[in-house]
Amino acid sequence: MRRDIFQAIADPTRRAIIALIAIQAMTPSAIADHFDMTRQAISKHMKILTECELVKQEYEGREIYYQLEIDKMKEIDKWLEQFRKIWESRFEKLDQLLATIKKKK
Repeated sequence: MRRDIFQAIADPTRRAIIALIAIQAMTPSAIADHFDMTRQAISKHMKILTECELVKQEYEGREIYYQLEIDKMKEIDKWLEQFRKIWESRFEKLDQLLATIKKKK
């Protein structure tokens, strides 16, 4: 089943997992050590992140390491960019208004 990347980041646990593996690749057990949940629960989250292609699996012997797919994160950033431009424009207008009010005082 192909999932949407926004489904993946909608869950706070998955966002926390993304933050962890952004720093370094980790095994499911190492990821589970950071949460108060079972390794099986972490595996379900990892499955969703993998299906969304936000993480990829690397095998080293019998161990699986998960690492972040930066290009997929760029898709999220690209989508957010349109809103960032709107917010920056509004903040710039607010700064101008505040400067005008300050000059009048």
